Amino acid sequence: MRADGLKFDDGIEIGGMIEVPAAALSAAFFAEQLDFLSIGTNDLIQYTLAIDRADDSVAHLYDPLHPAVLYLIQQTIRAGEKAGKSVAVCGEMAGDPALTRLLLGMGLRAFSMQPASLLQVKQQILRTHVEEIAPAAQRLVKNTDPDKTPMLLGRLNA
Repeated sequence: MRADGLKFDDGIEIGGMIEVPAAALSAAFFAEQLDFLSIGTNDLIQYTLAIDRADDSVAHLYDPLHPAVLYLIQQTIRAGEKAGKSVAVCGEMAGDPALTRLLLGMGLRAFSMQPASLLQVKQQILRTHVEEIAPAAQRLVKNTDPDKTPMLLGRLNA
């Protein structure tokens, strides 16, 4: 717009949605160029795992705790932290109270969700001391054994 001589408010922040694996892997570049990032978990999970949630024959494979998904989320958060930019999360993961403490432990502080999820997620946030759960969250993120994931999540949420 500047190059075209158009008037605009150059104080408006510009952010980017991280919804595909390539964007998550390039998050450091985007974080340098943008004012903030937001992780769209629904699409990120779907494209990372090559699973169509609407296809009943494969929908059961949709897994927000898959190690590849958690790795991409963690990489995006770290890129934002390194660049001094905020990173938010939206989608079903943001509104799932069973995942709130994990996301907090991973470094997320901004959540966008359906209004129906607000109370339960807020309760999880209020009962969480991030410094206490961060090590358990990192253990879950680094876990590569899917059989251990439920146990690690249970410990994190205890």
